[in-house]
Amino acid sequence: MIDDAYNLHRFVELQDPVYGEALAILQGGAMCTPYMDFIFPRLVRIYGADGPLSLHCLDEARAYLYFPLLGHRYRECVDALFWLADATPEEVFGAADARKLQASLTLFSEATSELLMRTMLTIWFDNRVDENTITSLDLRP
Repeated sequence: MIDDAYNLHRFVELQDPVYGEALAILQGGAMCTPYMDFIFPRLVRIYGADGPLSLHCLDEARAYLYFPLLGHRYRECVDALFWLADATPEEVFGAADARKLQASLTLFSEATSELLMRTMLTIWFDNRVDENTITSLDLRP
């Protein structure tokens, strides 16, 4: 049993019934808004993130990535974005959800030294981090 000090099982409970569908939609070149908040979580108060669907700090984001099922799913969804690199984030997600994706990738790229998230920021967002996320983390790019 893994330590779940941040109650990350809340994401598992939300994802379990729809994760396969959400991944298939993403692999098909789109993403639906209802799934964004728990497939690509971001910091609380960033582009409407609040309550159980948001993360509160870098340590919680790290815990999310180290949580075996959640970390695997997040990486799987980010990896699916590589196959969509010919599209723009706005084409796949729409403008509002593209900002949410950028915020999520920014958060997780700050939480880990893995290249996956930084690479997607480079490919889809010209290596631009989400300034609101950076400010909330009190980090400077």
